[in-house]
Amino acid sequence: MAHFLVIGASKGIGLQTVKRGLALGHRIRGFARSAASMDIADPSFAPFPGDATNPEDLKRALDGIDAVILTLGIKESVAMLWKEVTLFSDATRALIPAMEAAGVDRLVCLTGIGTGESVSAFSRIERLGHSVVLGKPYQDKTRQEEMIRASSLRWTFARPVILTNGGFTGRYRVLTNPDEWRLGLISRADVADFLIRAAEDDSLVGAAPVLTR
Repeated sequence: MAHFLVIGASKGIGLQTVKRGLALGHRIRGFARSAASMDIADPSFAPFPGDATNPEDLKRALDGIDAVILTLGIKESVAMLWKEVTLFSDATRALIPAMEAAGVDRLVCLTGIGTGESVSAFSRIERLGHSVVLGKPYQDKTRQEEMIRASSLRWTFARPVILTNGGFTGRYRVLTNPDEWRLGLISRADVADFLIRAAEDDSLVGAAPVLTR
């Protein structure tokens, strides 16, 4: 089985991705600032404390890795309405050259519906609401996607719709046709399943599907 580096592994979709990868028999290296406190007792899991914007931390974390799954998120707050967000692009700026230098070229990156051209899925009212509430984070996620597209990496973007805390179902849709893109719901556990499976699926290289139930 493959050896995956999950960046942003300690919570949310990142933590679900670690658990799903282990359940499917993979080796997982979990990268996060708080990785040392992750309570996962599995011989195939290795926590790796580090800063996702630090090139040296990333360089060490990439040793022996087959593919990277980037699942960074930010804590939601009212400040998102006006405060610039740069975490996604800052981390990507550090990660791309680290991966290229290490010879690890497969990247699956979690972004979301509303990045890049996927904003076309929104109605005028939905687009306005998204811009007001999530405009700053998604502007940075769009910058992130643009940087990855311009790299030499073999990438896949995962653009989930509205997230829930429901359990894994395996019954979700991977919408690669823009005509099918729409808002909906999907569990974090199902998104995690896609991230793991996409990291092994060369047919998804260069794809940026919307994920929905």
